Amino acid sequence: MKSTQLLSLLLWFSLFLTLPTRLHVTHAHNESAPQLFVRINQLGYRPEDPKIALAFAREPLPEKFVVVDSATKQIVFAGSPQPVKGRWGQFEYHAELNFTSLLKSGKYFVQTGDAQSNLFEIKPSVYSDLPDILLEFMREQRCGYNPWVDAVCHSFDGRTAYGPLPSGTYLDARGGWHDAGDLLKYLLTSSNATAQMLLAYRLQSRPQQIFRDHFNGLGQPGGNGVADVLDEARWGLDWMLKLHPAPGELYHQVADDRDHKGWRLPQNEIVDYGWGAGSYRVVYFADGKPQGLRDFKSESTGVANLAGRYAAAMALGYQIWNRDPRFHEYAARLLQAGREVYDLGRAKEGVQQGNSYGAPYRYEETTWADDMEWGAAELFRATREKKYLHDAIRYARSAADESWMGRQQTKHYQYYPFMNVGHFRLYDLVDANTRRELAAYYRTGIERSIQAAQNNPYQIGVPFIWCSNNLVVALTTQALLYQRMTGDTRYREFAARQSDWLLGRNPWGVSMFTGIPVDGIFPRDVHLMTNAILKRAVRGALIDGPVYRRIFLSLKGVTISEPDAMAPFQDETAVYHDDVKDYSTNEPTMDGTASAVLLWLLKAGSH
Repeated sequence: MKSTQLLSLLLWFSLFLTLPTRLHVTHAHNESAPQLFVRINQLGYRPEDPKIALAFAREPLPEKFVVVDSATKQIVFAGSPQPVKGRWGQFEYHAELNFTSLLKSGKYFVQTGDAQSNLFEIKPSVYSDLPDILLEFMREQRCGYNPWVDAVCHSFDGRTAYGPLPSGTYLDARGGWHDAGDLLKYLLTSSNATAQMLLAYRLQSRPQQIFRDHFNGLGQPGGNGVADVLDEARWGLDWMLKLHPAPGELYHQVADDRDHKGWRLPQNEIVDYGWGAGSYRVVYFADGKPQGLRDFKSESTGVANLAGRYAAAMALGYQIWNRDPRFHEYAARLLQAGREVYDLGRAKEGVQQGNSYGAPYRYEETTWADDMEWGAAELFRATREKKYLHDAIRYARSAADESWMGRQQTKHYQYYPFMNVGHFRLYDLVDANTRRELAAYYRTGIERSIQAAQNNPYQIGVPFIWCSNNLVVALTTQALLYQRMTGDTRYREFAARQSDWLLGRNPWGVSMFTGIPVDGIFPRDVHLMTNAILKRAVRGALIDGPVYRRIFLSLKGVTISEPDAMAPFQDETAVYHDDVKDYSTNEPTMDGTASAVLLWLLKAGSH
């Protein structure tokens, strides 16, 4: 250490001899409550990561901050806050506390004035456990046999609507995942969840085994010789195979918003879809046309969005299992299903949206070329048939940079799955000119988000629409994939601010994942049936995340059950409530959590 650095640390140590020895965190505000706050990634950082906390107050901020070793209480870093523009809620003054150059592993907290951050850790493997932890929530969402409650649910799924079979014909649609805090099942989201988990496994670097084997195929404790992420992805693949019972058939949704009939455990179903309470549930056929059995109709135009993601998942499964003698036959079945459903997408280009019944809310996806690109790219990787590569390039240029990125408002899930994984999977298969095109599409979206991020002091580049956390996951993932594709590191700090938001560097100081970190501040009163009834928390669930205040005020049935302890930290820009009655901000989503498996795999292995 240089003598000037040592002198600086000694000086600041003399100014902070009275540092508190215990972590103090509060959300409620009154006249005697703290006036100065520090928000940080509560889990921590790898040594080479950008490390940027954020401090805010109603009055001008202190001119210095320090990082303190939590065990020795020694100051290990001293620096000057860098003011950032913008205000949030009641707080006019914000500044970033950058300690990126601190590389030594350990447990620390940040101190400025009388404000102290949560504890955090610096170590190379700080993110390595996250992908498997998130699988805990995926297992809790299983339909059919659910290991979380150790019971079989929805064994009557289901009876058909639309399609070639007479209405009400039985079709075996057991399995899959409940979509969120409710008990519906969608191919729209499950196809993406399955494909992203499989891609995460494919991108795992062999010397660094992130995914482990602690559970069997039913989700019960005890390994089975298969990585848990593959067990989970297969739960999705097996359900998807059931939704494709013949070459020209594809089903896309089980149940509808009649599901929203109060709290119950999944094995205690009470809803009547026309065949008796707790009995069969409707299974919708994907015909590419507007659907809806009652008041509200979708605006469907085709099936390519579903077909592309379906093909991507199936082809990825083939790539993983084809060389394993134990699964060779299964892999061949996956590839055949992927080919057939991809052909359905080519024949009916357009989108199959989600269906609603008695409420106006549905998944309103409008994009599909990105999905067909991804499906074609994975089928080419599986088969090396040039027709798929030609298709992938054509669809890539059609999808281009179309995205939610840079927009202030979209329809619900309009630009799903929120980032185009196809560009990444196509990149190393094409010539240099096409690579430049694909990289430019990603770069354009990121740059638009950087512009949007100037509107808030946290520099978060997403619109605070419903499921904003899913957008944060997608934006971070796109930046990390861009870096992996091109070697261009210009977006490292921007990407870090986005992922840090998910772990507590936000106005509320709350991790957006249940149970992460275990000694941190995270959602506890989530809008989830098992949590509400059993009072038994599940780790690893990504919640919807903050929304514009106007959205919170406009949604039917959304409220909070007690006075808002986070009131000082709410803003017109966005509000968040850790309250079971706020399904707009505090409901976990299956697909968002699965996408975050890929995000944390990339974070664990990026440079």
